[in-house]
Amino acid sequence: MILFPAIDLKDGACVRLKLGDMEQATVFNTDPAAQAHEFESQGFEYLHVVDLNGAFAGQPVNGAAVEAILKRVKMPVQLGGGIRDRAGVEAWLDKGIARVILGTIAVRDPDLVREACKAYPGQVAVGIDARGGKVAVEGWAETSELTTIELARRFEDAGVAAIVFTDIDRDGVLKGLNIESTLALARAVEIPVIASGGLASLDDVKRLLQPDCAILEGAISGRALYDGRLDPAEALKLIREARETA
Repeated sequence: MILFPAIDLKDGACVRLKLGDMEQATVFNTDPAAQAHEFESQGFEYLHVVDLNGAFAGQPVNGAAVEAILKRVKMPVQLGGGIRDRAGVEAWLDKGIARVILGTIAVRDPDLVREACKAYPGQVAVGIDARGGKVAVEGWAETSELTTIELARRFEDAGVAAIVFTDIDRDGVLKGLNIESTLALARAVEIPVIASGGLASLDDVKRLLQPDCAILEGAISGRALYDGRLDPAEALKLIREARETA
């Protein structure tokens, strides 16, 4: 399992939202590149970055911050938020992003996702953000009629590298991951699934290391890392030990 530390960018700073509400943003670090470097020095292997302003604007907004992060760390970075066309995918991959995450466009233009997966195998993920079991788009501002599993199955044979599944109802409020819904999604498709939204403590990490969660690629942690509820050394030690005994 991979534990992805999250950097959510709003107005050039690292923030965490509560329930996806841009008006409920807590600033944790005004230097995203420094935060990325700290995560890398703690031993994390893969960074998750979201351009929150970009998700609402439909185009990259925090590009300078993302580029600064890429210059500061050696670990791979996956990026979502505001990537809505083929040019955007190509631009970020050319700049060194390891994997782009396509969310809204996966609902609006699934053919573009398939084309991108074919052109860049292993470098395109789909972000599925759900509120009440239905897929939310446009920076979570709108909710569609699609269920998470319906959307995921559209890309079953497309070559999607991973699905990042976020339960918006738990995001940023430290309620714990929605393991039940995440596993239901992972069992419904062959695409690797990454859990997101609500990871609150070491108990969540222990739960993710149980045998039934072995089908997940990993999980994303944000607020719990920033406010000290999740000790990076302890979490990574558990994951390392689990790998050694697997």
